[in-house]
Amino acid sequence: MYEHDPEIRNDLFQEIVLQLWKSFSTFRGEAKITTWMYRIALNTAISGFRKQTRNIKTEDLREIHFNISDAGSDGLEENFQRLQWGIRQLSEIERAMVMMALEEIPYEEIAETIGITQNNVRVRMNRIREKLRKLMSM
Repeated sequence: MYEHDPEIRNDLFQEIVLQLWKSFSTFRGEAKITTWMYRIALNTAISGFRKQTRNIKTEDLREIHFNISDAGSDGLEENFQRLQWGIRQLSEIERAMVMMALEEIPYEEIAETIGITQNNVRVRMNRIREKLRKLMSM
């Protein structure tokens, strides 16, 4: 979710696994192992994202798809592409929350991972949904 380039995404995955390996000895068992893993992964992804934003971003024009002749399709692929674009427009924390929600992580665990209350997760998720609706209707 934090990277659309497959090579960089694989590098990020490896970095997350490395950080999990390094940090495993510090796991105290106060939270679920999955919550702890999400927290490590989220911190690693966000720090990697911050490092990338300092670099100039370029896009490979070969990866941009123009499906003009496919106007008769049901639009699922177009909607999916729009949703992905919309998610990339969200803040780092909003993207993390969407990612966890899409993986059907309970709000209680999202709250624990992000470090906010469960009620705040609900409010933020409603705002994120509305923001995505607006972005997708553009």
